[in-house]
Amino acid sequence: MAGTPSKKRKHPAPRKKAPRGNPQKPGPSRDPRTVEPATTRDWIAAARLRTLPLAVTPVLIGTGAAMLVVDEFHWVIALFCLIVSVSLQIGVNFANDYSDGIRGTDDRRVGPARLTASRKASPRAVLTAALLFFGIAAVAGLAITIRTQQWWLIAVGAVCLVAAWFYTGGKRPYGYYGLGEVVVFVFFGLVATLGTTWVQAFSLPQEAWFGAVGAGLLACAVLLANNLRDIDQDRVAGKRTLTVLIGRTPTRWLFSLFVLAPFGIAVFLALFYPIAWLTLLVLLAALPAILIVWTYRDPRELVVALGLTSLTSVAYGAFLFWAFVG
Repeated sequence: MAGTPSKKRKHPAPRKKAPRGNPQKPGPSRDPRTVEPATTRDWIAAARLRTLPLAVTPVLIGTGAAMLVVDEFHWVIALFCLIVSVSLQIGVNFANDYSDGIRGTDDRRVGPARLTASRKASPRAVLTAALLFFGIAAVAGLAITIRTQQWWLIAVGAVCLVAAWFYTGGKRPYGYYGLGEVVVFVFFGLVATLGTTWVQAFSLPQEAWFGAVGAGLLACAVLLANNLRDIDQDRVAGKRTLTVLIGRTPTRWLFSLFVLAPFGIAVFLALFYPIAWLTLLVLLAALPAILIVWTYRDPRELVVALGLTSLTSVAYGAFLFWAFVG
């Protein structure tokens, strides 16, 4: 029609891809010019100090159980067991930072930012840190093997290193398929505690087994608190943790069970070792952690629950050690 202005053809805007990670939190800047290099404090934070008490607990319990058999404190071997356990824990934390970072799983976190995902450190640097601590654990473990002449421990150590790496590393990490809690129970509960007892006493009394179960359950509880905090982010990123698979409410029940069951073990042990009754004092930290898990509104509150559960673990181990040697 004459006099009617022709309409301009509008080109549709390009469709934006949905961001990976937790949609509730803005992701870090991708422009490397806006990211400051990691400081010493950032590296220390990346070691995840809140999780390190989990590495101390099995050494305390295992050493106490060993002293029931030999009535002697092999402090050098115990110290090297502690070096192995702590170094493995730090190595796992850096390895997770590296593996989750290069996959994009940690791009949008609810909890503290990671070095790789935040671009504060290069993936190579974070991987090097992980390998460094794995190396420290390997050297300390080799020293224990030479001292005890238990050469089969080399194979056990190799399996521990493989399990540590493939939690989030490799093409099919087991932590992405709901198996994290199982492996944590086995290695940070049974293997760490019973291994500590064996290299000092060459025997595995039933007290070591009971303590190993308690340590393993508390380590699993810490992992559940961590995964509950990250559940939304993990769902989007395709990380199928046990928490993602079963949902929030079953995770809360499982967390409560994992935290409280070790105290049932302690009550049983208290029938034979009265000082073990003092482990019930640790409920002052355990019960608030359970309360937070059931009532939290902001996922960041679960960082406190994680810390309290980790504190519960090491205090639990300390009281059992006292009960066994007292």
